[in-house]
Amino acid sequence: MGDYDDIIHHRHHVSKRHPQMPLSARAAQFAPFAALTGYDAAIGEAARLTDRQVELGDYDKERLNRQVTSLMQHIDKQPAVTLVYFEPDARKDGGTYKVLNGTLKQIDETARQLLLADGTCIPFARLIDISLNEER
Repeated sequence: MGDYDDIIHHRHHVSKRHPQMPLSARAAQFAPFAALTGYDAAIGEAARLTDRQVELGDYDKERLNRQVTSLMQHIDKQPAVTLVYFEPDARKDGGTYKVLNGTLKQIDETARQLLLADGTCIPFARLIDISLNEER
């Protein structure tokens, strides 16, 4: 004989005074409890991947210097350029490589950066490649 044989065949009790809880409310009472606020965000941030900035060799540095020098000769025309550069991540080590099309406004040799017409500044140290676009 089992522990519940005396009640197993009885009908389920339905209260006449209290309405039955809807299924959605029943499920909510078993929802996980967020004891650690921000934990999910921290896990998501840790899982987000970033790239490491490559260290350019002497050949690539010289190539970039030649490209910048060539652009200096065309700066008065504010040429259209395509820049490939490294953008450091604000929250963790590493970053991402980006491609940017824009109009070159100025080359600041003192600050060692390129200034585009839209106000974007790209330091020489982050540049990977520069190309002069065809006439607009």
